[in-house]
Amino acid sequence: MEARTRETIRECARLSFAGEITFPEVVRRLAAEGVERYHADLVGRETSYYDATERVEKKALPLEGAPAIAERFSEEGVRQALAAVQGREIGYPDFLRRIMAAGTVAYTVFFKGRHVLYAGRDGGFHVERFPGAPPH
Repeated sequence: MEARTRETIRECARLSFAGEITFPEVVRRLAAEGVERYHADLVGRETSYYDATERVEKKALPLEGAPAIAERFSEEGVRQALAAVQGREIGYPDFLRRIMAAGTVAYTVFFKGRHVLYAGRDGGFHVERFPGAPPH
């Protein structure tokens, strides 16, 4: 990946954890740099960012004090966490903790498909469409 793209990824991650940037702004900035998706591995505490040529940039997820990931996936728990973060009741680190408590092991953000797929350790999942995205 280009140095500028890597710097944008670092900056978006830093601003997200500091509560200084919204998810739509992260998507806008990363897409402008050629990133087409990213995958957050909550078990491994790492996020991988991919461009169209499958080049990857990996960043650690600094989640001190994160809960153990629940055995069962709770789609309702993920929805509640999404509502709280979208309503700015919680920030990104607390959002991650809540979806982990709801059994989420990973999520992938697909810019072109305009949705996020949240996956549980038991195979459960939730798909969250970007605002205004057409249904599949």
